[in-house]
Amino acid sequence: MAEIERPQIYLITPPSFELSSFPDRLASVLDAHEIACVRLSLATTDEDRLSRAGDALREVCHARDIAIAIDTHVQMVERLGLDGVHLTDGARSVRKARKELGEDAIVGAFCGTSSHDGMNAGEGGADYIAFGPVGKTSLGDGSVAEPDLFAWWSEMIEVPVVAEGALDIDLIRTLSPITDFFGIGEEIWRQDDAAAALGDMIAAMG
Repeated sequence: MAEIERPQIYLITPPSFELSSFPDRLASVLDAHEIACVRLSLATTDEDRLSRAGDALREVCHARDIAIAIDTHVQMVERLGLDGVHLTDGARSVRKARKELGEDAIVGAFCGTSSHDGMNAGEGGADYIAFGPVGKTSLGDGSVAEPDLFAWWSEMIEVPVVAEGALDIDLIRTLSPITDFFGIGEEIWRQDDAAAALGDMIAAMG
């Protein structure tokens, strides 16, 4: 039997962090584990803060040949020398972002729990579709992206899929055979040793 490939890690930054210390923290995680891509996911809309964070984290990522995308802000991708954008409005902006950023940029789409949105985003040119949250959380409207969605997607659709939001060890074990990527962020950053926390999650992938 062929060995099933382990999902890759799509590392998501915390929604806020200290620019004086976080780049070093990120570097230590990138040095400890194989990371496919990093997403700058700050909650702020302050352009200066986003720009400074983007510059600092781009240096950390590109020094290690790791791509970095930014949440939502298509206009900042080229200006900050980033590799792409993660869109949070399902399929709505995918075609426009693809046209603006060109074929080589990463364009990903978060589609919540909607396979229909996911398929539309894929047809629009998205490089990956993210579904979530996969775990129970009091955030949002309470809907959860169930394992059935990932099982169906991985069987029927070729566009890579990301599982993210409220992940834990049990969910990682369940979803590993049916997702291409895990989007991991707060789950590790709220631990003192983020690299060790990520190591535990990777070990659970089998």
